[in-house]
Amino acid sequence: MRVAVVGASGYAGGELLRLISGHPALELVLATADTRAGKTVGDVHANLAGNGALSGLVLEPHSAAKEADADLVFLSLPAGQSAPIATSLPDDVAIVDLGPDFRLADPADWARHYGSDHPGRWATGLPEFPGARALISNAVRVAAPGCYATAAIVALAPLVAAGLAAPDDIVVVAASGTSGAGRSPRTDLLGSEVMGSVCAYQAAGVHRHTPEIEQALAEAGGRPARVSFTPILVPMPRGILATCTAKLASAGTGTAALREALAAAYAAEPFVTVLPDGQWPGTGAVAGSNGVHVQAAADPRCRRATVVAAIDNLGKGAAGQAIQNANLMLGLPEIAGLTSIGVSP
Repeated sequence: MRVAVVGASGYAGGELLRLISGHPALELVLATADTRAGKTVGDVHANLAGNGALSGLVLEPHSAAKEADADLVFLSLPAGQSAPIATSLPDDVAIVDLGPDFRLADPADWARHYGSDHPGRWATGLPEFPGARALISNAVRVAAPGCYATAAIVALAPLVAAGLAAPDDIVVVAASGTSGAGRSPRTDLLGSEVMGSVCAYQAAGVHRHTPEIEQALAEAGGRPARVSFTPILVPMPRGILATCTAKLASAGTGTAALREALAAAYAAEPFVTVLPDGQWPGTGAVAGSNGVHVQAAADPRCRRATVVAAIDNLGKGAAGQAIQNANLMLGLPEIAGLTSIGVSP
């Protein structure tokens, strides 16, 4: 299957190139960039410099996507940039968008967080969400959820769907590595700024992934969801640890019930691991993979469920999930070119 990557110079785009290069059924026919168009892949991504023909591939301008002879196009672009390119592609070309343009159903949510005209909603590219796998397999256009949203939804959706956790009283505090902020140079992301420091940002419902989490949990639970989301920047390159709490629907719900709901939801999932009782997720265990580690416990004193999920923000939170969606859309084995096993140490 012939694929193109539009936006290949960023961290997620580079991870897509790496995964495609090792995929048994995908052939890269085009990679594009904005300001780095004209450079080779090896110039832009040092980790790919020794990868034969890929390292010498020249990044084309984004406009080249219209002429790409590809079965599927990955869009790895900032907000507002995917929609114009998507509309320029033939209707029969499959697209997986890693950006936010087609994630939200509510135009008001889009306007509040992005301040522009609402582009519409595509099928949500989170295969582990109830009912999503069939929709993705039959879709031509798929929008992968954001990295924070992926971790929080995987953690909470089974409990909300089972009626164990109340969707209208949820708190998510999630720590992310610096690659989640993208590759563009910024003073607040300099090594001297982030090393030895942990800081919160875009708190109190401001972060763009908040409505994604609320949208998914409302669909899982069948009633409106309200999420207080605080993202935290930590001094590491990649990874997300999402600590999620929700009010227990019943005072008698214990840890065993929460773990049983997670185990039932993810028993057949190749990339989600419910850890043994008492073992809590860490980002290092999923680094470089498409895996998710999840654990839950009930706090009877506060009558809240605590669920923690760990992902690689560039893996399951971006490029890995995009490949997983592409596999489903192209009729390939869902696990092709992916692993749930992290790199350690």
